[in-house]
Order: sequence, then structure tokens, then C-alpha cells
Amino acid sequence: MKVRIFDDKRSLSQAAADQAALAVSSAIQERGLARIIVATGASQLEFLEALTGAKNIDWQKVEMFHLDEYIGLPLTHPASFRKYLSDRLIKKVGITRCHLLDGNADPEGAVRSVGQALQSSPIDVAFVGIGENGHLAFNDPPANFETEEPYLIVELDEPCRRQQVGEGWFTDISEVPQRAISMSVRQILKAKEIICVVPDARKAQAVKLCLEGEVGPMAPASILRTHPRTTVFLDTDSAASLSSTTISALTANA
Repeated sequence: MKVRIFDDKRSLSQAAADQAALAVSSAIQERGLARIIVATGASQLEFLEALTGAKNIDWQKVEMFHLDEYIGLPLTHPASFRKYLSDRLIKKVGITRCHLLDGNADPEGAVRSVGQALQSSPIDVAFVGIGENGHLAFNDPPANFETEEPYLIVELDEPCRRQQVGEGWFTDISEVPQRAISMSVRQILKAKEIICVVPDARKAQAVKLCLEGEVGPMAPASILRTHPRTTVFLDTDSAASLSSTTISALTANA
């Protein structure tokens, strides 16, 4: 795993988008198709804005998979991740090969059908973040590090649900669904490359936990340290709690 640290969120997002665009365009050049996994949430907004502005991607040759979604939330809800991806990526660039998780009508069916499509061929690059509680996708601690199932139905813990309120997606924690569909940890690790975008001071403690603590289920995103082609993009705020020793070690080859 490599870490790159930038002065601010905008420069972080542009650098991450440049690396993502290279990964996608390279896959298209090599195989005629790029298969990608896309994260959502407030931390990904500037990254996706920069990525959709890339000039060297033929989006008609991109197949996109959804990282996670709430259960029981309609597509029209402002916090729906399907709506988020539709508005901020799919409609903007004209992706036609999309596998979105419908957590409202038939969650179990979505887990099966999208999971089968996901496992049909390797994933070129996954875009992920780190939650305030250290979660990876909606795998809250203690995360399931063992299952090989592509998607899981999970219970969301209180810190995760409070994060959604803090980001402005809901007005009160009582509105936040208690269950969600999440791509499994093992499935995320099967991507050839992982680009992890983590800006903002509110993520600093989670970044420290996942990059300096033990690799284990109580710090789900710590598992990214085992993937040789993961790059974590931080700004000075999200990297603020890291020790100088950690920064030197993780940025040496970035």
C-alpha cells in the first residue's frame, strides 16, 4: 500500500482522479473494457467531479458496479446511493453498463444478481473511502474478513449512522436505515487496483486507526494494507494524526 498526502481536498481529488483515469483508460486499451467499483458519500464528491472531467476515458467501454446501498430507501431519496451515482457519474458521462443495488424492492435479489455479474470477470479498479468508524464500504466493525460472498446484508452501527446525519444526508439518526447491502471486504480486495480517497479532519482518527493500528476486523479499512496496489489519498487534515514515522514509511514509494 502507498499513501499520498496533499495540501487540500481539491488537489487530493484531482490527483486521485488522474490515477483513476489512467487505470480505466489502460484497461480499455488492453482489453477493450474497464470494470470499476464506485464509492459514494460526501468524501467522494470532489473526486467524482474531477474524474467525470477526464478527457481520456471512453465511458461507453466502462462497466460500473455499486459498492453499497441502504435497505428500504427509495431511489428518489436524497441519500440514495443509486441517485448519487446516477446524478454525479452515470448521467454526466453516459455510462450504459451499470449494476446498481436496489435495496428497496428486493435486497436479497440484488445481492444475488449483482453479485453474480460482479464475479463474472476481474475488476480493474475499485474506488473506496474510509468511514469515521474505520468502515470499508458498509462493513462496520467488527467486519467480516472471512466470507467470499460478493455482497452482504449488514447491520449499520450507530457511529456509521451518525456519520450520515453529520454529512447532511438525513436530519436525524432515526431516519437513517439500520440495514444495508455492502460489498464484502474480500470482494473489494479482489480488485486489481484500489484507489482510496479520504479527505477532511473528521477522518483523521479513522485514518490513524487503520494505518497505524493492527490489521483486523475492528478497523475494517486496515485490510487495505494487505493489498499491494492500493493507494490512499489523504489531505493534511485527514493525515494530521499520523506519526512522522508512519508518514515516512508509507509515502516513501508513493
